[in-house]
Amino acid sequence: MTRIEELFDAVLTGNRDAAVEVARRALEASVDPQSLIDDAMIPAMDEVGRRFEEEEYFVPELLLSARAMKSVLERIKPLLSQKGTSHKGCIVIGTVQGDLHDIGKNLVAAMLEGAGFEVVDLGTDVSPERFVAAVEEKSAKLVGLSALLTVTMPSMKSTVEALEAAGLRDRVKVMVGGAPLSTDYAEEIKADAYADNATAAVRVAQALVGA
Repeated sequence: MTRIEELFDAVLTGNRDAAVEVARRALEASVDPQSLIDDAMIPAMDEVGRRFEEEEYFVPELLLSARAMKSVLERIKPLLSQKGTSHKGCIVIGTVQGDLHDIGKNLVAAMLEGAGFEVVDLGTDVSPERFVAAVEEKSAKLVGLSALLTVTMPSMKSTVEALEAAGLRDRVKVMVGGAPLSTDYAEEIKADAYADNATAAVRVAQALVGA
């Protein structure tokens, strides 16, 4: 089994220690770090997403695979930066103002990173102004808004309006997600798309940037 195949299996099964060790040995053997992403981790997370949608995997398995992938990414990101490796685009993501829930948002962020996006995670309870500032600073193509409470859903609308007021709406796409949301609500607040789970969020983000 090649190191690429070993890394694929380690991420697919959520074995973080094995994934980190395989990546370490691969890098010592001068394997291209971008190849670890393109040929092992992205395909592994695609398969994780497929298994989730087919109900072969559930949220715990998704979280374990995302954790394994993220641990490897943390070690190879500096190498990618040195090479000037390109990515699919920058997405600013966060849980909107008034909401402190982050499990779903963290999973989406990890899956997007695994799919090749540069992710700027602002955390929880993020004000519209912070979203605007991050989009301007990073020249982001996408904004991901998360909410788990119905009482914080209006903060999504406020954030979309803030992006419009700042003159950024034409250049940035907005995707929303969270348990109480729907496609109808996304359309109501003039978001560009709604995703109901982490794997769908990756597909939506890729579609929005034409990846």
